[in-house]
Amino acid sequence: RPRTALFFPGQGVQRVGMLDPWLAAFPSTVKPLLDDINHTLSISPSLTDLITSGTNANLTATQNAQPAIMATSILILRVLEKEFGFDTKDTVDFTLGHSLGEFAALVAAGNLQFTSALKMVRRRGEVMAACSASSSEEMGMIALVCEPDQRDATLDAITRHLSANPNLNATVANINSKTQFVLSGDIAHIQQTLKHIRHFDSHDPRAVRLKADSPFHSPLMLPAVTLMRKLLAKPQAVTFDASTLPCISNVTALPFSSADDLVDLVARSAAEPVLWHQSIQYLHQQQKVKRWIGIGPGKVGRNLVGKEVGIKGLGGKGGGVLALTDPKDLDEFMRALEDTGKVADE
Repeated sequence: RPRTALFFPGQGVQRVGMLDPWLAAFPSTVKPLLDDINHTLSISPSLTDLITSGTNANLTATQNAQPAIMATSILILRVLEKEFGFDTKDTVDFTLGHSLGEFAALVAAGNLQFTSALKMVRRRGEVMAACSASSSEEMGMIALVCEPDQRDATLDAITRHLSANPNLNATVANINSKTQFVLSGDIAHIQQTLKHIRHFDSHDPRAVRLKADSPFHSPLMLPAVTLMRKLLAKPQAVTFDASTLPCISNVTALPFSSADDLVDLVARSAAEPVLWHQSIQYLHQQQKVKRWIGIGPGKVGRNLVGKEVGIKGLGGKGGGVLALTDPKDLDEFMRALEDTGKVADE
């Protein structure tokens, strides 16, 4: 089979009702998983109620969105495994997840147990929400879109300006693709920085305000780093042995090298940049990954991967970017999975 990476989405893809099609299509598999999720978190209203019938505002709240997205992603993976015989360990060479998606990737890789990861993500979301509430300024994130030959120069100009002005509460939070990166922090400070580079450095990236009221992957999130170090360091919290798949760190864009490395880097990821573009480059160029499987709600991750590896859908010679978000896509997904395996065999 082709070398394969399994990837998961991050915050922002949540949608009220995103579990409903899966429950309707596979009740005998999904209902026990939903009961397990609700028993694990014991919140009111329950997480599954928030997902199926809550308000968009409640589901978007960080402490709800993060466990909701991770739970939905793993639920879809479990449906694949139980209903269709998908063998993650036999099909996949690497796992990775964008920002929050790293937790689903660690569950899929076997490094974290699902229920303990769900509790961690809920606690992490609560602390992150409190961090955001502690600021009196308008906080958030702004994505910048550049031409491919301008991204690095624009990044350099912004980094120089922020280094020269430590009073500015803004930082680079994500490097998502060869044309896009994200700034996080005080919105007024980010806008001030953009005004500076447009005037003095002749860089004029297109700015898009993200639907996030929290400055993720910024120093304001350091309390979440402290929390995650504590939770991940508990006995038996992390498994790292021959049974686990290689999982790519958001912080280094390389596989975690040990249990201690995993604890350190996963904790730090709450306040440090997501090197998503570099992660895809590493797998594509150095590890020669040809088949990419996206599991979970939304299409953002699939689009970012497809743009970098130059494939939309099946790419021939066993390669392709496959994605599973909704049960209606299952037939096409399973055919593509089989077809890419056949081409690789030939």
